[in-house]
Amino acid sequence: VHSGTLGWNGFMAAGMFYWLAPRLWKTQLWSKALADMHFWIGLVGVLLYIVAMWFSGISQGLMLSQFKPDGATLVYTFLQTLENIQLYYIFRVIGGFLYLSGFVLLAINVWKTARSGSPYNESIEVAVLESKRKNSMTWGEALINDPLAYTFLGICTTLLWWFLPPHADKAALLLTILIAIKAVLAFKSSNDGWTQWHERIVENYLPFAVLVFVTAAIGGAVQIIPTLIVNREKNIEGRLQEVYTPLELAGRDIYINEGCYLCHSQMIRTLSADILRYGRPGVVDDYSHLGESIYDHPYQWGSKRTGPDLAREGGPLAKDEQGKDYKYMRSGKRGNQWHFSHFLNPRQISDGSNMPAFPWLFQQDADIKALPAKIAAQVRIGVPWPAMNQHEIFDKVETQSQEIAASLVAAKVYLPAKPQLAGSDLRNYLAKTKVVALIAYVQKLGAYHVVSKDGPSMPVPLNPDSYRSNQAVVPVSPAAAPAATLATPAAPAAPATPATPAAPAAPATPAAPAAPAAPAGAATPTIPPA
Repeated sequence: VHSGTLGWNGFMAAGMFYWLAPRLWKTQLWSKALADMHFWIGLVGVLLYIVAMWFSGISQGLMLSQFKPDGATLVYTFLQTLENIQLYYIFRVIGGFLYLSGFVLLAINVWKTARSGSPYNESIEVAVLESKRKNSMTWGEALINDPLAYTFLGICTTLLWWFLPPHADKAALLLTILIAIKAVLAFKSSNDGWTQWHERIVENYLPFAVLVFVTAAIGGAVQIIPTLIVNREKNIEGRLQEVYTPLELAGRDIYINEGCYLCHSQMIRTLSADILRYGRPGVVDDYSHLGESIYDHPYQWGSKRTGPDLAREGGPLAKDEQGKDYKYMRSGKRGNQWHFSHFLNPRQISDGSNMPAFPWLFQQDADIKALPAKIAAQVRIGVPWPAMNQHEIFDKVETQSQEIAASLVAAKVYLPAKPQLAGSDLRNYLAKTKVVALIAYVQKLGAYHVVSKDGPSMPVPLNPDSYRSNQAVVPVSPAAAPAATLATPAAPAAPATPATPAAPAAPATPAAPAAPAAPAGAATPTIPPA
């Protein structure tokens, strides 16, 4: 991407300017030496930029995946890998500076060229021969012909080959091959007809525009329809994302608006190092599953990790001093005070972090008035929000924001922008700010509940986990794994009274003893059968 964008697109644009400038102002280029200098410093800049990126990526990737000799502990923390690639970031800055400096030389050269000449202000007449066939093609000629017929039939039989059950799909494949052979023979026998049809369709704007639109619509539908229809909660087995609260939805929009997704991913890969670094101890297969982000529109998987992954940053409902759950407030890997201080000054919490500070989050109010419209839009695309009017939405926002703000005041946080505030005044002020909404969202990340379906587990399109032959269907006990928490799915309890084993038919094959009953409320990882 970088070499293509900077080296190809950028240099191509520069070359066009150097070629056009003398012709637009009827003079010679002001300085060919300056243009040569632009090329060489731009080339060095591109090489520094991309090579530094390659070295930093490979180096950090190797460090992140390195285990200690015991095979169960990682050698480096994320911040240690970040410190190791700081030098490469400096080289990227130098490369980018050289590349941009070249375009400054281009601007000077073009400006000087324009000053030394006079604008080209002449007109030239060119005869355009009108084609008699232009805009004369009938709809029958445009749509009923061999090229379109064979293409349409080939697409239909290919789709049948993909989606028909066994044996029928082989017949569709054979039919596709026969149609392809027939199309080749038809083209060889009348290739002039195919060529003339293409030349005529280009000269007739309306049929051409319709066919282009249909082609683009098919290409878009192939990508959009599976996302809207196949990847729905009714097709999910296992982990299913918890729907956000209104305040968490507002925080998610702040997370996107502030560009947090550009540095943080929310997708733990199936690599052992990823699971050990970001997963939870004792949880089987704690990589990211499809159902965990099924209600995210758009999803926040990310494509780059300048900062660590956040897919497991959240946690279950927090508990008050009496041990009772809060109504909405959650507590994840880190407390609310940690996130408050981290957004205010990341280096105060994580020494060596290159994350910028976000002081304005402590001064600006969250956009709560837009929530009813946002929730209504999400309902239309399939997110199962409970029925709420705007007053109920605002009440839920107020309750959750007050819970989080009260926890921050109890932790004696300091707000530099409002040092005079304390107690209830500070709580009421914080409850309206963006930082509280963002904390609510971060503390929800990774929350899901476990669902299972009766009967054998069937493969689901676009869900690789469903194709495992040894996948077990795990019933979930509400007492063992509450829906609103991140508890590990509990193993089903064995019968309290083991059945008496039947007498073995042969002495060499004794019956296996029944498994003892699991303790009530136990939450143990479920291991699929071998």
